[in-house]
Amino acid sequence: MLVDSPQRVPAPGHALVRVGAAAVNPSDAKASLGIMPQAVWPRTPGRDFAGTVVEGPTEWIGRQVYGSGGDVGITRDGSHARYLELPLAALRAMPANLSMEEAGAVGVPFVTAYEGFRRSGMPRAGQTVMVMGANGKVGQAAVQLRTQAGARVIAVQRGPGPFAGFSCAPVDVIDATAVDVAATARDLTQGRGADTVFNTVGSAYFDAANKAMAKGATQIFIATHDRAVPFDIFAFYRGMHTYVGIDSLAMDCATSTAQLDAMREGFERGTLKPFPIARAYDLADAAEAYRAVLGGSTDRVVLRP
Repeated sequence: MLVDSPQRVPAPGHALVRVGAAAVNPSDAKASLGIMPQAVWPRTPGRDFAGTVVEGPTEWIGRQVYGSGGDVGITRDGSHARYLELPLAALRAMPANLSMEEAGAVGVPFVTAYEGFRRSGMPRAGQTVMVMGANGKVGQAAVQLRTQAGARVIAVQRGPGPFAGFSCAPVDVIDATAVDVAATARDLTQGRGADTVFNTVGSAYFDAANKAMAKGATQIFIATHDRAVPFDIFAFYRGMHTYVGIDSLAMDCATSTAQLDAMREGFERGTLKPFPIARAYDLADAAEAYRAVLGGSTDRVVLRP
């Protein structure tokens, strides 16, 4: 339900942003249904944002900013409204070559992918990174970040065809519905395996990912369907493997936006690209936008308050 309420003056150390565009993430839609235990209600949802500063320090007035946050829309009011109050530490100027809608939709997927690689060690040229669930938005962001770094990327997706997202270098694709993922990954790496596995799906790919890991490799997790999985401790320690868990909700808007801004150079030079926007919805049509996301839309959905 849309509610009109008076806009308060931003608190000291904060700025007021007129929201120009804000993505609808699955976590936004789930929070609105009360199935995100971290969310504190009543609450305006919306984690990603792009807009114009209208109140705050003089040097920020009129500037276009963008960002994201695990607190925004979860424990503090979010971006699915006409105005958003942010701490000054969360203000970052939008990349000049992105539209408002593009900037408002890069947040959660790119921040999550970046944090996974930051925590696990940024891959380098010559290394092999396998992305499980590469057709999802976090998976697509992970592919972009690793091809930009010069690493070899193996994209695991459900279905044939080339990698559907953008990448600035060639990507090997494994169709998980047609072949043995681990065996194919081993074949592609002459038996060595992947140095890093970014598992965006979790349990469904857990076994295959473990079997595809090189000695000393790291696997990154951001989600799962089943919480319990069979775990071979012998293979784990003999493989000298490392597991890294990422919870993007644990990063507040200052931290998330700073990490997003660490990718600015890539966006500005074109080695990273924003997601195509399937449709931008007016705020009055927010319920329709949420239904599209909850219905499993693979397109990037954006609100234009």
